[in-house]
Amino acid sequence: MNQIQPDLFQAPPALPEGFQYWPDFLSADEERGLVERFADLPFKEFEFRGYRGNRRVLSFGWQYDFNRMELQRSEDMPAFLLPLRERAGRFAGLEAAEFQHVLLTEYAAGAGIGWHKDKPMFADVVGISLGSPCVFRFRRKAGPTWERASVVVEPRSAYLLQGPSRTEWEHSIPAVDNLRYSITFRNLKPSHQPER
Repeated sequence: MNQIQPDLFQAPPALPEGFQYWPDFLSADEERGLVERFADLPFKEFEFRGYRGNRRVLSFGWQYDFNRMELQRSEDMPAFLLPLRERAGRFAGLEAAEFQHVLLTEYAAGAGIGWHKDKPMFADVVGISLGSPCVFRFRRKAGPTWERASVVVEPRSAYLLQGPSRTEWEHSIPAVDNLRYSITFRNLKPSHQPER
């Protein structure tokens, strides 16, 4: 009986439309300086409806409360993150001030994050990776199966989620081998802009 064998040498699936990746977004000295700053910040365990996650987080500008399911004001972004926000804005083609929210996440060895899309009040996302590489996985429903893609996100790199990569695809990160930090800048959709 003849069986069709998969082509083991197929090109990997294309990454989602709207995803951009920038290796060496930061220098090694910049990365080291940020990691040193993070050591003094009051990270807290991620909490979702009473469940505590295996990562620690800290938000500035805005914070999404997963227990109340609402966006709440948070402390202003610290000055040391503002130059990085400027660069993230240029990468995304936005004014820096449009990134009103930043989420800092600490992934200890063995920590990851499950499949999700960022909350719908957020528009574009720029993520900056520090410390340890990770596999950034994508998936979206395609009939009865899933369409999948992945990319290795290296330390000091940045990625951008816009368009379909942001709205149609879920993403996840499997457990990392060593300590990793991410800096995630997000802007708010016009319908969720705060009143002046």
